Amino acid sequence: MQSRHAIITVEDYEPFIGQQAVERIMAKGRQLAGRSVAHVNSTYYGGGVAEILSSLTLLMRTLGLDAEWRIIQGPPDFFSITKKMHNALQGAPIRLTDIKKEIYEDVAFQNAVRNRFDHDYVVVHDPQPLPLVQFSRKRGPWIWRCHIDTAQPSREIWEYLAGYIEQYDALIASAEEYLQPLRVPQLIFQPAIDPFSILNRELPEGEVERRLRHYGVPLDLPLVVQVSRFDRWKDPQGVIRAFQLARRKRDCTLVLVGNVATDDPEGPEVYESLLGAKEERILILSGEDTSFVNALQRRAAVVLQKSLREGFGLTVSEAMWKRTPVIGGNVGGIRHQIDDGVNGFLVSSVEETADRIVLLLSDEDLRRRMGEAAREKVRQRFLMTRYLEQYLDLLDGFETHYYLRPGVVGVAAGAERAEPERPVAH
Repeated sequence: MQSRHAIITVEDYEPFIGQQAVERIMAKGRQLAGRSVAHVNSTYYGGGVAEILSSLTLLMRTLGLDAEWRIIQGPPDFFSITKKMHNALQGAPIRLTDIKKEIYEDVAFQNAVRNRFDHDYVVVHDPQPLPLVQFSRKRGPWIWRCHIDTAQPSREIWEYLAGYIEQYDALIASAEEYLQPLRVPQLIFQPAIDPFSILNRELPEGEVERRLRHYGVPLDLPLVVQVSRFDRWKDPQGVIRAFQLARRKRDCTLVLVGNVATDDPEGPEVYESLLGAKEERILILSGEDTSFVNALQRRAAVVLQKSLREGFGLTVSEAMWKRTPVIGGNVGGIRHQIDDGVNGFLVSSVEETADRIVLLLSDEDLRRRMGEAAREKVRQRFLMTRYLEQYLDLLDGFETHYYLRPGVVGVAAGAERAEPERPVAH
C-alpha cells in the first residue's frame, strides 16, 4: 500500500530553480551522504529559525545526510536572561551580573550532559545554546549561526559571548553589516523560505476566505496586516499608530497577528500591552495557525513589517512570495529583501508608513506590479534550495580541513589545534 505521506525533495523545486540547479545540489549532497549534522536551537516553533530548521533538516535528509534537530531545555530564568542577551546583541543595555552568567552557563552544561553531540558537524543557532561548545567533545567542526542583528551590539554582551563564539570553527550571519572582529571565519547566509510549507503553499480562494472568516476577519475593506512575534523590536505600537493615520484617508482594517515563542518570555507582556487598542477595525490575534497566516498574507492589500531592528524578517519574504507588497522598516535584513519603490517600500517613521499604506491602497495597479516583482525577487534569492546549497558548500569545505574520526577531536589539517581546558560531557 502506497503511503499518502511524502517529504518535499530538491527535485520538487525544479519548476522554480530549473533542472540544472537541482542536479548541481543533488551532486553536492551525494558528496556528503552519510555525514551526520545536528542543528541545535531553543524552540521547535515560533519565529523564523524554527520555520527554517523544520524544512532545512528534512531537505538534508532527503539528500542522504543524517540531519537532526535538537532543542535545549532550561527554566524560565534562563530564557529571561537569554532574551536580555538577544536584546543587548541588538543594542539594548544589559546588566550582566555574575548570577546571570552562572545560570546561563549551568543550563548549557546540563544540556551538554543531557545530549550527545558526537556528530560530524554541529550547527548551533543563536545565543541560547551558544556555550554548548565549551562543554562538549568536538568530533568535527562546530558552527555558530547567529540570526540576530549584531551591527551595534552592547559591548558588554559581545565581549562576554565572544569567548564562546571563538571556540567555534565558523560563524554564519545574515548580513555583512552584522560582522564583528573575531578570530573565527565568518560567512553570510541570508535566510530563505519553503514554498511548499503549510505557511507558504498555494491556497484556493475559497479556502482563503474560509480561514479568514473562521477568525472573524471582516472582508468588506482592504486588509493591512503585520505578522510577527509579539516583540517590541517589531514595533506593534508603531504599526497601530501608522494604521490610525492611514485610515483617515483610506478605509481599511488592521490585522495584527503574532505568536509567543517558548524561548521568548517577553511575548505575553507585549501582547497584553496591545489589547487596549482593539476595536472593530483593529484585530489583535495570537495563535499558531499557519494556514490562517498564509491566507491572511494572500488576501492582504498591504503587509507591514515595521521593525526597529531585524536580523532578517522572514515574514517579508513570505508575503513577497504571495505577491503581496510589503512596507518594511528600513533596518537590518529587511533592506536585503525590499528594493524600495520596486517590490515594496522601506520606511523609517510612523508617518512615512502611513503615507505608503495610503499610496498602495489607492493604486491597485501599483500593488500588482510590486507584488509580481516581489515574487520574482524571492524566487531568485530566497528559496530554501539556495540556503541548503550554502550549507552543503560549507560542510564540504570542512571535509578537506578536518579529520573526522569517531572519538577524536576535529583537528585542522596541517596544523596543531590546542583545545582549551574545560569540563566536558561524557
